[in-house]
Amino acid sequence: MYNWNTDTTRLQKDPEQYQKFILEQRINFGLNNKKLSLEHLKKYWNELDIDPAKRNYLNKIVWNLS
Repeated sequence: MYNWNTDTTRLQKDPEQYQKFILEQRINFGLNNKKLSLEHLKKYWNELDIDPAKRNYLNKIVWNLS
């Protein structure tokens, strides 16, 4: 993940916030050959700020896998 406008070193001090940030960045801007953690995605689902179209698509995938 390439992020030039956020100080990720400060975010890494709070693992929960950092994990949400990583999920949002990968969903909104590309995975960059990384995989999403289904466990983390479900855990933070209601707290993530992601594109509505992507949220709708992921919603169908994430909650139908279980």
